[in-house]
Amino acid sequence: MELIVAGDGTARWGGRILRCALGRAGISNDKREGDGATPAGIWPIREVLFRADRVALATGLPHAPLKPDDGWCDDPADADYNRRVTLPHRARCESLWRDDGIYDAIAVLGYNEAPVVPGAGSAIFLHVARDDFSPTQGCVALAREDLVAVLREAKTGDAVRVIG
Repeated sequence: MELIVAGDGTARWGGRILRCALGRAGISNDKREGDGATPAGIWPIREVLFRADRVALATGLPHAPLKPDDGWCDDPADADYNRRVTLPHRARCESLWRDDGIYDAIAVLGYNEAPVVPGAGSAIFLHVARDDFSPTQGCVALAREDLVAVLREAKTGDAVRVIG
């Protein structure tokens, strides 16, 4: 199944219409690191990472609890670009263990992975939206209860389709 995400801030999962947040720069066919755009395309859901201390998560997808030292490398000059790393790390990275709750559950999307192209964008996730659905840095975000429901129903082979 696909979560179909549109530029108007809606997503469809099965027969449900869900509200979503996208990158501050909208949807792009030419994603670049730091541009704030959500990349258009079909991105398989690779794995789910979650804060076991904050969310009870059942999913048929590969999944693992986050640890306080989990990060994601967003430095295009580093060999670990667009990969999960352990913090501290030698290059610029984003911490996945956040206080604001938006990474309490993260579905890692298969964007810029085979091969990883430096500068083409990193850390494209499906994650928890802020209460006001303010824009992301390029990810797709759903209300916590909607994300948990999607992840509960998702299985290996499911994807996020972003259309402009």
